[in-house]
Amino acid sequence: MTLGMGDYLTAGQTVDPRPILIVTGLVQEARIAAGPGMAVICSSSSPTQLRALLTVLDPETIRGVISFGVAGGLDPTLRSGDVVLATEVLAGDTRWAAGLSLGDDLIDRLTSGRRRVVRGSLAGAEEVVTGRSCKAALHSETGAAAVDMESHIAAAYAAEAGLPFAAVRVISDPAHRALPALARAAIKPNGQIDVLAVLRGIARNPTALHGLVSTGLDFNRALRSLRGCRDFLIGTELVESEALVSEAA
Repeated sequence: MTLGMGDYLTAGQTVDPRPILIVTGLVQEARIAAGPGMAVICSSSSPTQLRALLTVLDPETIRGVISFGVAGGLDPTLRSGDVVLATEVLAGDTRWAAGLSLGDDLIDRLTSGRRRVVRGSLAGAEEVVTGRSCKAALHSETGAAAVDMESHIAAAYAAEAGLPFAAVRVISDPAHRALPALARAAIKPNGQIDVLAVLRGIARNPTALHGLVSTGLDFNRALRSLRGCRDFLIGTELVESEALVSEAA
């Protein structure tokens, strides 16, 4: 199934007018993804809110699901701005396949501008994985390249609905960097950044400024890379496949 805006046709096929569901965690990600042919939802980095949003969404009104946004790095070789195209999503003992097929031309576009693209698995988490040691432990346990709080929920929804699923995630905070608590606390319920909360936090603890600046630079680099992945949403082909893989050993 071809997902996106264009008139991707082969003999005997017609255009499916239904949009693709794009699942994001932050409003910045949602703005990048928004466009014709896309139905975008933003969880505000809340798994509970995302599940509630999906509960009221009729799966027959969409033609596929893509998890799209930034992620925390688990693989120590990945840096901020690197793109992870999911081969599967893992959460607990469950694995969901990400049916993904990319043509060479799309790979070329994604890798332009010094953007590194890798294929790997994504770990799903119910809370932000902040510390370096926690990231290392999760990587050792799962072998996943990155972690986010939306992909496992989106994958489960797609599997239950029998819809194609894919995930593209850009590394924001690499494995070697701990995510400052202030950065997490500054996310508003709508997914935007509470600048006043950041300033108050710095006033209370000036030593947090260096880590926050580094995190901000990584985040901005990740968003620039994510904007360059917009072609993915237009030209990706998702393969109908077994969405649920058996329990992990």
